[in-house]
Amino acid sequence: MITLEGLTKRYGDATAVDGLTLSVEPGLVTGFLGPNGAGKSTTMRMILGLDRPTAGTALIRGRRYAEFRHPLREVGALLDAKAVHPGRGARAHLRAMAYSNGIPVSRVEEVLAVVGLAGVSGKRAGTFSLGMGQRLGIAGALLGDPGVLMFDEPVNGLDPDGVRWVRELMRSLAAEGRTVLVSSHLMSEMELTADRLVVIGKGRLLADAPIAEVLAASSRHRVRVRGPRPEGMDALAAGLAGRAADVERVSAGELLVSGVPAETVGELAHGLGVLLHELSPQEATLEQAYMELTAGSVEYAAAQGEGL
Repeated sequence: MITLEGLTKRYGDATAVDGLTLSVEPGLVTGFLGPNGAGKSTTMRMILGLDRPTAGTALIRGRRYAEFRHPLREVGALLDAKAVHPGRGARAHLRAMAYSNGIPVSRVEEVLAVVGLAGVSGKRAGTFSLGMGQRLGIAGALLGDPGVLMFDEPVNGLDPDGVRWVRELMRSLAAEGRTVLVSSHLMSEMELTADRLVVIGKGRLLADAPIAEVLAASSRHRVRVRGPRPEGMDALAAGLAGRAADVERVSAGELLVSGVPAETVGELAHGLGVLLHELSPQEATLEQAYMELTAGSVEYAAAQGEGL
């Protein structure tokens, strides 16, 4: 488990992370989302002791990262795939990491096989493509067989097969009871991978909930209702308005309803004796929900609809 309590980081007058309080639970893939400059990387660096908090605490299983004698056995992290000596081979790089934390050298061959680099383990890291570098970084995170794993943009540079492999890896690690925190800008991939979402903007917490709740809270999460009798749809629309639902009249026989679940719409229609031909949820995408959450927290916004 990762626990943040009032975690804050300031650089002079600028606040990068502003009083974050949350827990990242084991057994789940937690997606860590936010616009550029939101404070995601700074938060991860503070969890790993690379940056010192201005205030608050970041604990891993109740301890600061610096307190672990063999940290790679406790926490595996990929923050920068390029943080490898370019002249060192993949196997040599992982062996150096293993020696530093008392990890058996046999584990190096295991993780090389897991990430698909066994056949190129003697090549210098400086010759690796971006995708190969990501695989080497993931191998380093897995090396100590840790219970807590953190990944910052792990699918950068990977082809579609590699992206699917990372997705399945994240989910399998969580299924083993590990704590998995993944930062990404790929909303479609997070929608397929994450169980829970933490969303921050301008260093502040915007959402911390299961992905289903984040999607359901979006204004784009609506219920489509169709019926053969306009007078019945009129009555249903009036009844829904009385329950603080937002009702859009598409036609005489069709409504789009937001603010209440499909079950509520169906029960109200039944109570009013309104015949329905369709009652179907129109779920929001994660991208739509994310854009709504972060609309007021974007640091770097390009001009819309303007060419060169």
